[in-house]
Amino acid sequence: MAQPPLVRALRDAVRVPGAVAPYDTVHLTVRYPARPAETTAERMSGVLPAHADGAPYPVVVVLPGVNVAAEGYRWLATALVEAGYVCATFDWVGELFPGQHGLTPGVDLAAVTPEAYGQRPTTPALAPVLEALARLGADGVLAGLLDLDRVALLGHSAGGTVALQSASPAWFPGVRAVVTYGAHTMASQQLGFPAGTLLPSPAQAPVLMVTGELDGVVAASAVRYGEDAGAPAHDPVTRTWAEAFPDGTEAWLAVLAGAGHMLPIDPDDPTSARGFLEEPLTADQDSLRVVLVDLVTTFLHARLRDDPAAKASLDDLCTNPAPVFADLRRR
Repeated sequence: MAQPPLVRALRDAVRVPGAVAPYDTVHLTVRYPARPAETTAERMSGVLPAHADGAPYPVVVVLPGVNVAAEGYRWLATALVEAGYVCATFDWVGELFPGQHGLTPGVDLAAVTPEAYGQRPTTPALAPVLEALARLGADGVLAGLLDLDRVALLGHSAGGTVALQSASPAWFPGVRAVVTYGAHTMASQQLGFPAGTLLPSPAQAPVLMVTGELDGVVAASAVRYGEDAGAPAHDPVTRTWAEAFPDGTEAWLAVLAGAGHMLPIDPDDPTSARGFLEEPLTADQDSLRVVLVDLVTTFLHARLRDDPAAKASLDDLCTNPAPVFADLRRR
């Protein structure tokens, strides 16, 4: 497609096995490249046919941060569709902690204990979301559009943590890339782990870990892991990049200068989540979002589409990082 496609959204709902009603339903939004309306039925319903010239498209599943609504990632999902992907976001009001509910990427607390970690995915949302995508891709507007053998997980904050913890090829063989923002695998002492414990990630697909140089949420959360809030030595994202992955896993670390924890959200909802933990940011966050999208799409083009130009761009970035990157490394 020479020009950015028309981006349209299809919505669906899916139950999460084991979750207790009414907190057992994920509301899914799938954005896809579409053709303009041509018939009366299309104009009246707003359901437009897919632009199938590039099908089947790789699929990006966005795993949200805690108490971050999927609408906050709409700009990102739209940009990914314009770049040649189908993008799924979701809202799930579920259990955060015993007796506390909110918007969640899905965290199976029983799977994140010293006895159980590594035995199953830590998010119960991912399997039903992928099953719903398979159903949607088999019939209707999205029929033949989705390549579920080329899936990327894109997780923000806690969504990135569960992506890193759940991206085992044994559980989800279609996951071919993982992208996170403001995420790590440090283990909370509340779950029974000793202070400073870093959980291994089972990811074998290429991983891109992005974080903000001024991430106040990660800094303030150090107390969960037995460290001092705001301590300069507390850098769980870099530690995850350096220590958490199996030998042979390709992993990139990108630190955006002047960026905060809520960069992937636009517009941010100041009444929800924990953005209030950050100091006011002086850098142009809109410009940084452009950099974020460029980096993510280049990585996905290289690893999901095997695009030679994107691979060359990644190599050049690593050799000659732009000043907007406070750090950019590959292991």
